[in-house]
This record gives sequence, structure tokens and C-alpha cells, in this order.
Amino acid sequence: MDKKTAKLLTAFKHKADKLGFDDLKIAPVSSLPDVAGRLRAFLDKGYHGTMGWMAETADRRAAPSALWPEVRSVIMLAMNYGPGDAPEEQPLAHLADKTTGGISIYARHRDYHDVIKGRLKELASFLVSRAGGDVKVFVDTAPVMEKPLAQAAGLGWQGKHTNLVSRELGSWFFLGSIFTTLELSESAAERDHCGSCRACLDSCPTDAFPAPYQLDARRCISYLTIEHPGPIPEEFREPMGNRIYGCDDCLAACPWNKFAEAAREAKLIARADLIAPKLSELLDLDDASFRKLFSGSPVKRIGRNRFLRNVLIAAGNSGETGLLEKVRTLLVDPDPTVRGAAVWALRRLAPRNTVADLKSTALAAETDESVRGEWLRELSGHAGN
Repeated sequence: MDKKTAKLLTAFKHKADKLGFDDLKIAPVSSLPDVAGRLRAFLDKGYHGTMGWMAETADRRAAPSALWPEVRSVIMLAMNYGPGDAPEEQPLAHLADKTTGGISIYARHRDYHDVIKGRLKELASFLVSRAGGDVKVFVDTAPVMEKPLAQAAGLGWQGKHTNLVSRELGSWFFLGSIFTTLELSESAAERDHCGSCRACLDSCPTDAFPAPYQLDARRCISYLTIEHPGPIPEEFREPMGNRIYGCDDCLAACPWNKFAEAAREAKLIARADLIAPKLSELLDLDDASFRKLFSGSPVKRIGRNRFLRNVLIAAGNSGETGLLEKVRTLLVDPDPTVRGAAVWALRRLAPRNTVADLKSTALAAETDESVRGEWLRELSGHAGN
């Protein structure tokens, strides 16, 4: 590397640090080893579930040049979002109080897409002003294989849970990328440091890992609570516990997180009202109050109905009969997914005779087949006789 390029990269890294990025490496633009084959195997097994966009964009994910032929270097960046040190901020603290809901660490404040994309644009503009060339920036919304690229760049390695792990940052960090037409020296790839550890695999409540380094999204609570439309398959409802948006169990189990630090970006530090919100309050949300509560949050994108579905599953798992009146109110919600989840929660919490009293009237009025099926289904773990 010549002195001019070295000076440019030093200034660039300093600018990235000032903008809140915690690491920066440069990935190769050539086709990554076996990325296309691994993606095709994932899709062929149906592990992507209802995320049809993954199959539709598979060809463009094989290499950066398939997405943008002019690219000559890919700059991969990491931004830490680690939880704070307070006991209530720990990723699995919500599991101890079933009357609250668990929101994934990354979603407890501003939407990271908005935070990181703005910083990437500023950083990319800095690069162009100093060295010229053309750039494109991406944060998780384009057909970019961020995790394999990040490993090839040296930011970390894909652990057995398929998420990226860093020896310096642990697992709590977001990825962003800047594609540029400039020729920059590649960083060294990171090797796998998981060894014989399988803590992440053993921690999964729904057995979403068919094998190390493989994820069946259809069994993953993050997928089920965020991406999956309609009713949650019954086999996953009880294992969901009170996780209402995402799941951090496999990340929290990783021993490399002993090196993780709390987020330094203020917009990624958890809001107090999203650390362990009360289910009783969330069950009252209509569309307007949902939008107000989650304004600027990634939770907002799944919409009120899907979110209430998740909250009702948590209510049904809570054992808290004090939630019954609010659950009953949602039995007549306009959305069938909400109504169906309310039936499940009711049957978990209410005595059998109460369910029987409501059932005949509800079935006479119900036109949605999935909701009728919830009323007719014999449910294990019923609250009473």
C-alpha cells in the first residue's frame, strides 16, 4: 500500500470512528467461497419460510459485482448496539417476569436502518471528497450477503448460530457496507473461533438449528415474531414464552460476549419503556397508540396486528388470569390473526366452562376458518376444568 492510500485509509477510519462505527475492514469483490451454494441449499430446504425475496434475489447475492458490476472494493463496517450493565437491560432478564414482554436488544430504540444509513452516506461522501470514485451504501435491505462479506473482510466470523461474532465486539453489532469503484487493499479474513462450543445451539427454545452453522428460519422465534404472517404454528407458541419481538437467546449464550461493551450511540441505547413493557398495557394498543409507542422503532414495521398476535401468545403463556378481560376484548378484534391468538390465550388462562360459554356464540358469528379452528382445537395446558 502506498503512502497516499495509507493516509487516506487512516483519515477514513478516523472519520468512521467519529461517526460511531466500531470497526472497519475491506472485503474482496470476487465471488465468496461457496456463498451461492450455501444460499441455494438453504433455499432448497425451504429454510427461508415466507421470505420469498431471498429466493427472488439469490442470483444478485452471489458476489458484490453481481449487484453492481462497477464495484472494485467493499468496505464493511460494524456498529455496536450492546446492552447496558443494569440487570433489567440484560438480554434475557424479561424471562423472569412473565407479565412483561421481551423485545430484542436491537429493537429497543431507534431503527438501526435509519441510524446507520445516514452515517454511511456521510462516510461515503467523505471518501468521494478525498479520493473520488463512485459509491453505493447498503444496510440490510439490499441483496448483499453482509455476514459472509464481513467474515471475508475480517470483522468476525459466522458462528454456529449463523450470526457474526467478533473477538473484540462479541455479537451485539450491526453491519453496513459501502461499495466503491476505488481499488482498496483487502483486509485479512477472520477464521472460525467457535471450537467445540455449542452454547448457542443448545440455548434455542425452538430447536431452530438443524446442525451447526445452519438455521431453519421457520422455527426461529425472531422469524416467527417478525417475518411470519398469520397465526403462529401451535408447536412454537409455548416455547415463545414472553418474547414478543425477536429473540436474543443464541446471542446471549455466546461466551465471546464477555468482551462486548454497551452501545455508545445514543440512538441505539434502550428506551426505558421498551426494556420490559407490561403485557397489560400492550394489550390495549389500537393502531394509533401502537404507532405512537413505536414511532422510529423497527417494531413499527410489523404493524399493530402482528404485534398484538405476539403479545397475546405471551399473555397465554403468562399464567396471569388478571389479563383475561383484555384478552376477551380482543376476541372480537377486526383482525382474524388477533382474534385467533386471543382464543388461544383465553383457552390457556380461562376455566373450561368459561371457554365453553363463549365458544358457541363466537362460532356462530365467526367467518374466518383459522379462527374457527382455534375455537374447535383441543388445547394442551388448559387453565382449568
